[in-house]
Amino acid sequence: MARKKLLTAQLLQTYQDAKTAKAAEEKRLQQEEARRARAAEQERLQKERAAAKQEREQAQRWVAAQREKKRQDAERARKVEQVERDLARRQAAREKEVEQKEKERARQVQQAARLAKQEQVEQLKAEAVERTGQVQAREAALSRVLADRSPGLRDHRVAVERTLAAGGATAFVEAVEGVLAGCGYPAGLRRAWRLAYAPESRELMVDVDLPGQDVIPAAAGYRYKAADPPAVVPQPRKEAEAKKLYKRLVARLALRAVDEVLAVTPPSVVASVAFNGHVQAKDRATGKAVRPCLVSVRTERDTFDELILDEPELDPVMCLRHLNAIVSQHPYDLEPVRPVVTFDLSKYKFVDEIDVVAGLDSRPDLVALDPTEFEHLVRRLFEAIGLKAWVTQASRDDGIDAVATNEDPIIGGLCIIQAKRYKNVVPAEAVRALAGVMHDKAAAKGILVTTSWFGTASKDFAQRTGRMELIDGRGLKALLKEHLDIDALIGLPKLPTGWHPQDLR
Repeated sequence: MARKKLLTAQLLQTYQDAKTAKAAEEKRLQQEEARRARAAEQERLQKERAAAKQEREQAQRWVAAQREKKRQDAERARKVEQVERDLARRQAAREKEVEQKEKERARQVQQAARLAKQEQVEQLKAEAVERTGQVQAREAALSRVLADRSPGLRDHRVAVERTLAAGGATAFVEAVEGVLAGCGYPAGLRRAWRLAYAPESRELMVDVDLPGQDVIPAAAGYRYKAADPPAVVPQPRKEAEAKKLYKRLVARLALRAVDEVLAVTPPSVVASVAFNGHVQAKDRATGKAVRPCLVSVRTERDTFDELILDEPELDPVMCLRHLNAIVSQHPYDLEPVRPVVTFDLSKYKFVDEIDVVAGLDSRPDLVALDPTEFEHLVRRLFEAIGLKAWVTQASRDDGIDAVATNEDPIIGGLCIIQAKRYKNVVPAEAVRALAGVMHDKAAAKGILVTTSWFGTASKDFAQRTGRMELIDGRGLKALLKEHLDIDALIGLPKLPTGWHPQDLR
């Protein structure tokens, strides 16, 4: 039992020892394992520290590399920036230089443009002055057309007289035309001349084509206009001025033509000249070609030789009136007059017609005159009496055929004249209408002239007004004989009451 106990104790001891040994072994193993674990951990830690160190070193190298790269990049960037700055400076310098050059070119262009514009302005102003000078020179030439008559025409008298003796009237006319063809006229003024000669009366007929209205410059001058673009513009001539210039030009041409004809022909061959001045034109109402006579005059050589054509104060229009010429009062409007004499251009023979003022060999019939001729005759009559008269233009005369002024400071004033070329009694309405025109024009006197007669009502009305004068056909016939030495006929269809047959003849 005890042995069992001992064995048990031994077994228990052995077991305990074994357990203790096992536990010690396990502990040892654990410790060994722990040591190995610590060693492994340390190795791991060392590895990790080595790896970390390597990583740090790599990181440091990377950082250093990055820093170097950054430094290099920065250096490159600095260099690039420096290069860019240099390039920018050079580019800026080039651009500035280009800009300056462009500015200089622009300045030069502007300067050239200003100079060109200034030169253009000066040229245009000079052109305006030049063209104005041309207009003034043209006007001066037109005003000198009478004064600039051809010299030396008298030297041809002997030759043309011999031509008449040798070849007759036709050769004589051709010789005179040949001499006159050499007379110098300003451009556009010398047109066709036609001559005819009547040896029995020693009269030379001159038929001349006058220049049209376009011979008067339409512009009174030219001026520079600062527009865009600038230009030289005409200054239109006033219509009244153009009409006045044309009227005076027609008168000068007529006087010059008569003077040249008388100068080239000897007095023993040509004692008088009949001149008709026509103009080739278009009728504005019909568009047809017309050739109205604007001036007609018949003058004796002795009468014409009394004129001083070179006198600066000579008025060509008044000079023609002095010669009793028939002159259109409105030549610019182509208002025609009836020629004092015409001739057949195809045969160069004279054909007598009514001479309104000077009178022809045949006695004129007042009733046979056309209205324009009759009005001009009435005007001439009152001018011969001592009034200043002129015929008004047809269709714009307010019922007035002529206007006259009496310059007497006491009884003078404006006088309204109406000319009635009637064959029967003048109606009383015509007399009353004249009174209305007198009142409208504030005229001092009114005169109604007729080829016929007035009734009692017309005479009573005129007497009541106290400012009207009625001149019937008998009175007109007597005044024409007294003041113009015209022994006229009155071709009335019947003899008015109280008249005698000799009143009409």
